[in-house]
Amino acid sequence: MDPDIIRLLQLVLPIIAIAIAVPMVGVFANTWLRIKHGYPLDGAWGKAVYPKADRESQERIKLLTSENAQLRAEVGSLKDRMETIERIITDQPSQLEREIDALKIEKSGSN
Repeated sequence: MDPDIIRLLQLVLPIIAIAIAVPMVGVFANTWLRIKHGYPLDGAWGKAVYPKADRESQERIKLLTSENAQLRAEVGSLKDRMETIERIITDQPSQLEREIDALKIEKSGSN
């Protein structure tokens, strides 16, 4: 073989090897980190490989969904109460007195 070709191969082959090794190390590191932190792995077509939905996970999702609905309802009622409190605080005192008096008259009239 020609010595120039050998020198050229000595320069090019390590660069090619590095160009192949670096992305492979990156893929392995990415996969390892995803497994370590519990992220799902993707297959060749983008479908999740891990974790698979088992019965325990489905039950947990149902419980969390129902708890979420209950908490949303509670937050809604708290918002309503806060609006009422804000209205009472920001209204003019005379207007509040008129509303209270109107309610007293309405209550005494219904008896």
